[in-house]
Amino acid sequence: MTDPIEITATIMTLICVVLTARQHIWCWPTGLVAVVLYGWIFYEAKLYSDFGLQIVYVFMQLYGWYHWLYGGRERAALPVTRQSAPQNAAWAALALAGTLGLGYVMASRTDASLPYADAFTTVTALVAQWLLARKKLESWLLWIVIDIVCVRNYWLKELTVTTGLYTILLVLAVVGYFTWWKSMNANPAEVAREA
Repeated sequence: MTDPIEITATIMTLICVVLTARQHIWCWPTGLVAVVLYGWIFYEAKLYSDFGLQIVYVFMQLYGWYHWLYGGRERAALPVTRQSAPQNAAWAALALAGTLGLGYVMASRTDASLPYADAFTTVTALVAQWLLARKKLESWLLWIVIDIVCVRNYWLKELTVTTGLYTILLVLAVVGYFTWWKSMNANPAEVAREA
């Protein structure tokens, strides 16, 4: 039987991602509701890394909300920008180290299910969420990879609705990437000032 909390969390997440792809500020409060609900779901499923991630997401939702409104030049709305290759390499190294460390702790000290795959999605999602809050185009590429791994994880845990959600989120992440890419290229002068 499908849990009504999971259905509600799924709907709120879909709304959040659609609004995010469109760069609409209401993505943040909608996301806040979704992460609170998913915190409960992941705790019950013993996906402790994902549970911990939802706690961090509460604060990231608040930060992103503020930063999108006032993080641009002279406290204006923030435009979409890209990162440099060294910045991407540094974030990738951080995600790898975090995955190995958290995966080891979860595998050796808890009864966590899928400890390394769960750790990967957790750590990489933190990086992706930070980049999303900063309106970095690369955030969508990370979300694509994360969504692929999440589809597998949630399928194995028989979270059917959540598996369907992450399949849709994968498609939306691709759409989000191209939408943000188009937005960034439509305003090259603004992007150059923010870079």
